[in-house]
Amino acid sequence: MTGEASPSRPTAAAEALPVAEKLRRIRADHERIRADLRQAIVGLEAAIELLLGAIIAGGHCLLEGVPGLAKTLLVNSLGQALGLATARIQFTPDLMPSDITGADVIVQDHETGERRFRFIRGPIFTNLLLADEINRTPPRTQAALMEAMEERQVTSLGRRYELDRPFLVVATQNPIEQEATYPLPAAQLDRFMYRIQLDYPSVEEEYRIVRLTTAGPQPMLRPILGREELLWLNRAVRSHPVPEAIEAAAVALVRRTRPNSPEAPAFVREWVSWGAGPRADQFLILGARARALLLGRAEVELDDLMHVARPVLRHRILLNYQAIADGVTTDGVVERLLGEVPAIRALRAARRRPEARRAGFVGRLFGRRT
Repeated sequence: MTGEASPSRPTAAAEALPVAEKLRRIRADHERIRADLRQAIVGLEAAIELLLGAIIAGGHCLLEGVPGLAKTLLVNSLGQALGLATARIQFTPDLMPSDITGADVIVQDHETGERRFRFIRGPIFTNLLLADEINRTPPRTQAALMEAMEERQVTSLGRRYELDRPFLVVATQNPIEQEATYPLPAAQLDRFMYRIQLDYPSVEEEYRIVRLTTAGPQPMLRPILGREELLWLNRAVRSHPVPEAIEAAAVALVRRTRPNSPEAPAFVREWVSWGAGPRADQFLILGARARALLLGRAEVELDDLMHVARPVLRHRILLNYQAIADGVTTDGVVERLLGEVPAIRALRAARRRPEARRAGFVGRLFGRRT
């Protein structure tokens, strides 16, 4: 899909709706998008939910899975359902930065004979960019994405060119083959909101894949949302209510991933070389907000934070050799932290005891007066 759809409703009218009606409509659109995607995508429900949340939160995603798991089809189908312009770049060892961003070329005016530079835009000037096998290109070319992912702009010969909004990168990499690859540096990994791991389909899903893909042409999905409506959702995510206790739990979780932090448990000190930085706090809250909004919830709940913890943290925790020797994974570290962080345990208890939500709850958790 390379065009742009008109929004299903004027965003100005949506802004004027009561909160309950806004939430109902957002949830209805979410369900329609999921239902339409099932026409083209079999399974991958968890990945679809995370990708939709990242898109409305304005975050980039790294998809990790073996070949043939429909990573490209997933991204293209999302672009169609959301009415976004999409582009795909196949990363190879000989790819140059200008092949991504574009370049200034010399053009001549045939009337005056004057020569001047003209910027030719590259495929990065789109809404949804699929960076296929991003780890197969050298660091210099990988770095061409850094400015675009962080600043939403491209600089050439000192001039800045703004990218269209929304702009999102969904990169893929194969976790099996490491020959002739260039692992992404920590600074670039940190730009990705989620690291989503795709697994093999179930037996039933594999039968459905065979029937769907060998019986005729793939269905074309109709846009359900439009660019302006997505931008409105970007703003709505950042204003969606988050209880202070959820924010405190997110910060407590991230701080415990750092082995030099006084809050770090013994197993983190034993297995972790480096923990997550403050960007993890931001993405935990944004991801939880996006999920709550898509599900039509009036505010973020603990389940939303728990749901996004692994994809947010798994590429921000660097394990040491002892952990690798012990067969420890980053997901295992995050899972254990989720069960041991006092703030999260207290929130779970509060969910069972609604009266614990009264004023002063956060103060009792962290020893301060609210």
